[in-house]
Amino acid sequence: MEAIENVVIVGAGVSGLATSLGLHRLGIRSLVLESSASLRVTGFALATWTNAWRALDAVGIGDSLRQQHEQLDGLVATSTVSGQPGAQLSLKGKGTHGDHEVRCVKRKLMLEALEKELPIGTIRYSSKVVSVEDSGYFKLVHLVDGTTIKTKVLIGCDGVNSLVGKFLGFKKPAYTGRSAMRGSADFKANHGLGSNFLQFFGNGFRSGFIPCDDTTIYWFFTWTPSDQDNKELEDNPAKMKQFVLSNLGNVPDQVRSFVEITDLDCFISSPLRYRHPWEVLWGNISKGNACVAGDALHPMTPDIGQGGCAALEDGVVLARCLAEALNKEVSAETKDREKEEYKRIEMGLKKYAKERRWRSFELISTSYVVGAVQQGQGKIMNFLRDAIMVKFLAKLLLRKADFDCGKLHIS
Repeated sequence: MEAIENVVIVGAGVSGLATSLGLHRLGIRSLVLESSASLRVTGFALATWTNAWRALDAVGIGDSLRQQHEQLDGLVATSTVSGQPGAQLSLKGKGTHGDHEVRCVKRKLMLEALEKELPIGTIRYSSKVVSVEDSGYFKLVHLVDGTTIKTKVLIGCDGVNSLVGKFLGFKKPAYTGRSAMRGSADFKANHGLGSNFLQFFGNGFRSGFIPCDDTTIYWFFTWTPSDQDNKELEDNPAKMKQFVLSNLGNVPDQVRSFVEITDLDCFISSPLRYRHPWEVLWGNISKGNACVAGDALHPMTPDIGQGGCAALEDGVVLARCLAEALNKEVSAETKDREKEEYKRIEMGLKKYAKERRWRSFELISTSYVVGAVQQGQGKIMNFLRDAIMVKFLAKLLLRKADFDCGKLHIS
């Protein structure tokens, strides 16, 4: 059976749903194919910086998420080697494009907010894509159940192991040699952390604790695992918990308690992967009537908290560029209509790729370097981190977040 669609988006994650909602706001229907049976909420929460709020406002769900999440006041970065807390650095104030705002948003609530605004039937669950092929001015998308979908536009928002990215020629993301554990601690009463983002680093470990609201703390822990670590910790939440507690270092008891009360089913561990920045510069972000966005385009380490934020930016820019192409009247005769529309789509996706190429390069590169310095070991790295990174980390984070992806309106 072969169905025909105007726009097919592979993946109902942050970038896929943001793109679909952006297109919907501009009068373009899309079909989102999701391999899972329901929304995927792996990762618990997202650090949502100023640039992400501009994107969320552009698609119309910013205010609803603001009401459910606490705005952060500042960042306190502390060396676990010296044990001395760094100065609190404000996460507020004015940037080039307006006031800064940072919150830690529960992934489930963000995805649900995006889904809620989409027309019923936009997302097709349990729809795993197994292959893609060209068919004249269309793409054929083959599903595991034997269904084939013919589409004018194919958008890959299918994560770090993107099938669409592979189709466009991207290589598999590289392993950084580092891993991350993440967890979510839920309290019956106020957690008492206040509105600060706490970071700790030293001796090859890095951890962070961020309030989502009055009763929820999202935390992360990154390190360079040995082969033995990988074997012992794989799919064993109890050992993950003990490993984190044993390696947190010189942190306050209150901070340690956030890990202690985390339920075992709220632990996940994953290797940190990234795309080599030069692949983004020279690779095919778009090709013909296909493109990639989100982690399928710019998988990066989490060290500046911009992965999900950049995915939201992608959604707004892509929706705007694609809608501009699709909403133009085709002037050609019937036999040439498909060719003219294909060319307009191709130019729209090239425009999107041009807008996102250097931004993606910058974020991937900065994340990698910041992670290497924060998690590095040795006297020189300790000096660089304690003398320089603690003082300039917040400023760097705010500078990378001081970006405006623009509105959804088209010319």
